[in-house]
Amino acid sequence: MAIGEILLLVFVFVIAGFLGVELISKVPSQLHTPLMSGTNAISGITIVGAIAATAVALHTEGIISNIMGFVAIVLATINVVGGYLVTDRMLGMFKKKGDDKK
Repeated sequence: MAIGEILLLVFVFVIAGFLGVELISKVPSQLHTPLMSGTNAISGITIVGAIAATAVALHTEGIISNIMGFVAIVLATINVVGGYLVTDRMLGMFKKKGDDKK
């Protein structure tokens, strides 16, 4: 990979980070739970992409690519599961006291 390509990827990563901070800081608190639920559903696509990238790396690249693919799958799964747990807990805060009989 050329230096120019690496710099472009780093630039995109930094811009995405700044954009994410700006967007999240402007979301009102009433929208956090629905926004988090939608984001978790979209994050599931990250798992599919990590699996696809790992499958390609198994046939073409070395051991480092396989390890990085496995790490990507694990981290994406932790992100999705943790997000759903936090969303469930936040939705539980809106239940009435008598609704816990289930």
